[in-house]
Formats: sequence, structure tokens, C-alpha cells
Amino acid sequence: MKINNVILKTVSKIVVFIILTLAIYLFLSGHHRPGGGFIGGLVLASALVLLFIVYDIETVQDAIPVDFKKVAAFGALLSVGTGMGSLVFGVSFLSQSFAYFDLPFFRKTELTTVTIFEAGVALVVVGVVVTIIQSISEDV
Repeated sequence: MKINNVILKTVSKIVVFIILTLAIYLFLSGHHRPGGGFIGGLVLASALVLLFIVYDIETVQDAIPVDFKKVAAFGALLSVGTGMGSLVFGVSFLSQSFAYFDLPFFRKTELTTVTIFEAGVALVVVGVVVTIIQSISEDV
């Protein structure tokens, strides 16, 4: 039996937006302060888990038709690829590089290769956590 709880669904939409904003902040602040791909990925996965709890798993899977096993695999490939990219330039594995660019809206912005690595880590974490939650829900 499905319970139609309008207040819970309405509040969860606001809370998911706040959680996603926090996840982006934690992800982007990771190479200067505590945070990064792992914690940003966990917070992002918690937003998806909240949606799984409030709505049905099937409803969320229909709304977000993504195979999270492939997301985890792509994230691992992206992380290893950034490490291998440094070998192409003749430096040690997982060496980082950065530069400052003048972007139209953000002005002077630092762009680093660590951000690409952290994006891969975040995708791995999101893919693994959501896959675990989905496999647990199939057993129930």
C-alpha cells in the first residue's frame, strides 16, 4: 500500500535542492579545504537515497533512467585516465597541474586537473552507493 504524504514530498524537494547545493560546494572546495570528490559524492548520493525513501525506487528510476553501475565504471575510468594523462606529459602518475583563467562570469578562476580526478571519484561513490541501495531494495 502506498501512502500519499504530500507534506513529506514537498519538503523533500526543498531538502534535496539544499543537499545538492551542499554537494556541489563540497566538491568544488575539495582541493583547498576539506571536501572533494568523496564527500561530495556521498552527499550527492544521500540526496538520491532521500528521493528513494520518499518516492518509490521505481518512480525515481523512471525519472532518472541511469545505470549507476556504468556511472561508477565511468568515474573509475575518468580517475585513472587523469593519472595516465600525467604520464603522457612525462611527469609522475597523478601529478597535478593548474592555471588561472579569466572566465566571463567568474572572473579570475583557477582550473586544476585535480577537479577532473575528483569528479571521477564522486561518480564512483555515487554509482556504488546508489547501486548498493538499489540492490538492498530488490531483496526486500
